[in-house]
Amino acid sequence: MGTGDWVSTSMPYLTPQGGDGQSDAWAAEAAAKGGVGTQRILHAGETPAPEAVAALLGVAVGSPVVVRRRVIELDGEPCELTDTYYPVDIARGTGLAETRRIRGGAVALLAGLGHAGVRVREDVTARMPDAEEREALRTGPEEPVLRLARVTLDRRDRPVQVDLMTMPAHRQRLRYEITIG
Repeated sequence: MGTGDWVSTSMPYLTPQGGDGQSDAWAAEAAAKGGVGTQRILHAGETPAPEAVAALLGVAVGSPVVVRRRVIELDGEPCELTDTYYPVDIARGTGLAETRRIRGGAVALLAGLGHAGVRVREDVTARMPDAEEREALRTGPEEPVLRLARVTLDRRDRPVQVDLMTMPAHRQRLRYEITIG
């Protein structure tokens, strides 16, 4: 499957996955389109909140947060770098702070902890990647990336998850469908 034909929507990543408790939204989306979607967890644990993350989570810069750093792959090729951050008081001591897969996915785990997402805000920007991103995504020096910053809020309007995703622009098309009423 050519990644240039890929169209992705955010909705499947915002609701807990049902069924066998082992599926994840990315694997299901890729399989539905005839591909194999995998992810490699590079790191998980506590880290000081960078400025952008602190602003989105509503915490002080440098305060502890939990991060899960992953490389998302389609048919064995890297297509996205994703860092997902959580408030430490929610994620400390849970599977979110570990480098293993989470049965049912992080969204289901958060919901089970009483922090189901009910509202999401996404900002998409384009820029040139740094050397580390180019190497990880296997892109050329003149190929821009898209940066999607997503914050998920619970029913109390508290930020419970921040995703920072970096994707080669030429391999992605993001689709947003909005239902009103």
